[in-house]
Parts: sequence; C-alpha cells; structure tokens
Amino acid sequence: MESKQYIIFRLNAALYGVEALSVQEIFFLPELTPIVEAPPAIVGALNLRGEILPIMDLQLRFGYELEEYRLTDSIIVLQCQRFRFGIIVNQVLEVQTISINKITAELSYGQEGTNSSHFVAGFATVGTNIVRLLNPENLIQFFDRVEAFTLEETVEGKSKELYTSRNSFKENRVFCPNATPEERAIFQERVASLMRQPEIPNVIGSRPIAVIGLNNEYFGLDLAAVREFTDIRHLQPIPCCPAHILGNMNLRGEILTLIDIRMVLNLPIANVVTASKAMVVYLDDLVVGVMIDAVFDVIYLNPSQMMPVPVAAHSMNDEYLQGTALYGETMMCILDLPKILLQGGLMVDEQA
Repeated sequence: MESKQYIIFRLNAALYGVEALSVQEIFFLPELTPIVEAPPAIVGALNLRGEILPIMDLQLRFGYELEEYRLTDSIIVLQCQRFRFGIIVNQVLEVQTISINKITAELSYGQEGTNSSHFVAGFATVGTNIVRLLNPENLIQFFDRVEAFTLEETVEGKSKELYTSRNSFKENRVFCPNATPEERAIFQERVASLMRQPEIPNVIGSRPIAVIGLNNEYFGLDLAAVREFTDIRHLQPIPCCPAHILGNMNLRGEILTLIDIRMVLNLPIANVVTASKAMVVYLDDLVVGVMIDAVFDVIYLNPSQMMPVPVAAHSMNDEYLQGTALYGETMMCILDLPKILLQGGLMVDEQA
C-alpha cells in the first residue's frame, strides 16, 4: 500500500499537512524584512545563509486577515520545482505516514464547478482530526506574474529583484509592530543566527532528524525509524511488567505497546500525562510506541555537523548517544534509537 510522509502543522485552530519530501528546513520565526512590491501573501524575506528567501503568510494566502506573529511561530522552508520559499505556521506538530488510499482528493458540495485556488490537494483523517494536505506548487502559481520570482539575489546585493507584481503594497509595513523590546530582540537574534549558520556542503549526505523533547531537554533521532507520532489515548496497563512498560494502546486497530526509554538514558521516569505523545517506531520486525513529551521539529542534519558528546556534560548514559548537534541556540543529543531498543534492556523476556 503506497503511502507518503507528511509534516503536520497547526495554523490557528486548523491542522494542515505538507509532504515531507518538499520540506527542507524548519526553524523558529525570525524578524522578516518587508517587501512592499510583493504580492500580499508574501510578507517579507529573510537571509538564510546568504540566500534571500521569500516568506509567505498562509493566512493571507487563504484570504484571511493578517494575525499578529508570535515567538512560537515557525517557518517551514519548501522546495517546489525551482523555487524555495518559506511559509509561516503556528506550530509544527508531527510527522505522519498517510496511505494514499486514505486521502480524499476533493470534496463534493453538490454544486457545479470546483475550487479555483486548489491550495488543498486533499483531506486525510489523523486521529480524530481532519488534516488539509497542501499543494505547495499551487501556493506559488497563482500570483500575477509569478514568473518574475527569482531567488538569485544574494546578501552582496547582486541583484535581481525578488519579483515584480501588479499587486503592490500601498504603504511600508513594519514586522510585528506590537512586539515588546524583549521579543524584538529574540526575533533579531534569530536573524543573526540564520545568517551565520554554516552552509550545508552536501545536502545529499544529510539525513532527516526528528527533534523531540524528554524531561525538558532536546533530543534528535533518525526519522527513518519513525513511522508516525500520535497522541496517547486510552492506555491499558499491563500487569506484572516493569515500570518502563507503560501499557498497551489501540492505534487504529493495532495494539501498540508503549515504553519509556528514560531509564536507559538515566533520566527520571515520568508519568503519562494528557499532553504526552507516542512515537511509533518500526525497527526490523519490532513495532513499539515510545513515550515522549513533545515533537518540536524535523531538520536535515549533515554528519559533519555532529559533535562528540561532551565529557561530564550531564549524567546521561552516553553509550546510547551518537553525538550532539546544535539546535537553534541550544544543544541536542542524537539518540541511537536502535541500540536503545535492542540493547537497552527494555524488552521483557516472557520466558523468564
């Protein structure tokens, strides 16, 4: 059964998905430079390691009013044919694998004609929610004179205009005018960070990494081992099992055993709370759910960006870490998930 991976994100109260193969980077929203000549939905641009990247506000693109930006907003960088652009979202939630035959391509409203925008390529049900799956190509194809877009401008100012359009703004805009001085400082720090990050020399060698949270710390792990992230619902305890075996949950008819890997990492075992999530891991013939606090991001990490685990950085069991890497302004440990699951003493021997 053919399936695709989608990055699920929240925009206002709605859930959207975009195919993971089109996603190149995700980072928190920095201050944007407004471009008065841009189409209305292009609210600005940023310097991403020397590349001037146009940023689209999906709210405006969908015809809604502009909302105030927040520090917790993120930008998803999309590659679409020869264009790269960013979209502003409220929160990146998870990666979901969705079967093609579970996607409803078009809704019938009992009326003649179809949606002229075609921003939404289909609808899928994830848990109890309906997710709108976006078509990135159509997000950029319906601007007037979109052919004038170019991403070749550099920080040195060699310059082609980002684009021209008949839809010009009538007045200059200021990014996030109601931000406090402290918030503005953080937005500007992100600008500086994105400018100075080293250019990835070989994207082909990079691997997708899911950034998760455990005990208020950031961890990265190979996304290839993750089938999906999901909320924890109706957990059924299993009698006579150690504390790290949290119980069974019914995931769309599949009984999934949920475990807590914190003991392997020398972290305190936590109780399952309402906000906890499960990371469904597929490893060889093993399918298991791993409880996490949150999934923050999906990034591409080149092996050259990996660093050794600092000696005495913390009391974590370094045997199960592949290294460390920068994540924004902090450091995250990269987990060796196969080793944790297969050699960490988590499995219960039923014959014992």
